[in-house]
Amino acid sequence: CRNASLVGLSLLSPDGTHVKGDKPTKEAFLHRCIYCARPRDSAVIHTHSIHCVALSVLDGTNHEDVLPPLTAYYVMRVGTLPLVPYYPPGDEMLGEAVGLAAKSQHALLLANHGPVVSGRTLHEAQYALEELEETAKLFFLLGDRPVKCLSPEAVT
Repeated sequence: CRNASLVGLSLLSPDGTHVKGDKPTKEAFLHRCIYCARPRDSAVIHTHSIHCVALSVLDGTNHEDVLPPLTAYYVMRVGTLPLVPYYPPGDEMLGEAVGLAAKSQHALLLANHGPVVSGRTLHEAQYALEELEETAKLFFLLGDRPVKCLSPEAVT
């Protein structure tokens, strides 16, 4: 993410009209739903990063908070990570589910799909997404070993 460039990005107006850049994907409506739910945020990033996608397909996870708080930066930049139920790509019901979840959380994991993160700035969203992907990677590296989770109180 830190080496991301503007190549391949689409610029859309607040109502979803394509302004410039690459043609938006059929999932551009997800961004609009998040902006409506989180008007103070000015950036939304959606990826298909490998460890987060792997996490999104696990069965039996806590849908209210899929990933344990393993590091201080995860707690500070992500907090909790709810799992949004699966809908086929482009399904408008996904937008409704994302918009509802985004009212209370800026980082979401779309089931069998990947993460979507918003932030007040592009850098804030980017750093949260990086922390999310790295923590998902740690989660898989740790396997079934017992872990010490952090609370928000332990970090502040």
